[in-house]
Amino acid sequence: METQATTVITVQTTVNAPIATAWESWNNPDHITQWAFASPDWHTPWAKNDLRTGGSFSSRMEAKDGSFGFEFGGVYDAVTTNELIAYTMGDGRKVTVQFSAEGDATKIVESFDAETENPVEMQQMGWQAILDNFKKYTETL
Repeated sequence: METQATTVITVQTTVNAPIATAWESWNNPDHITQWAFASPDWHTPWAKNDLRTGGSFSSRMEAKDGSFGFEFGGVYDAVTTNELIAYTMGDGRKVTVQFSAEGDATKIVESFDAETENPVEMQQMGWQAILDNFKKYTETL
């Protein structure tokens, strides 16, 4: 049996906000709906989050014109407050999100297993766009 090597993609940003603010914005469903989309013609109408090891999360991402949408979710493998979130998506791919304080700012490094249907560059651009939305939104809190 052959095994295919998994490609891991990493995106990152530094948010000009304290780590507690970044953590809250990342995990509170009321905040998630404000930033969890890749472009202005998309939105996240709802989000649910049970932030604990073994807990699950899901959110609905969809085009504002109703032409396409999907649920994004998974189960938490590890949660360390203000430091680390690791989870497995519904399709079995793994994700880690690391939070680190840099003075009054917060560095976020997100790594995820690539899927095989879309080019790696497209996936990286999409996840980075969402992370950029997170930064923009969180810096207004």
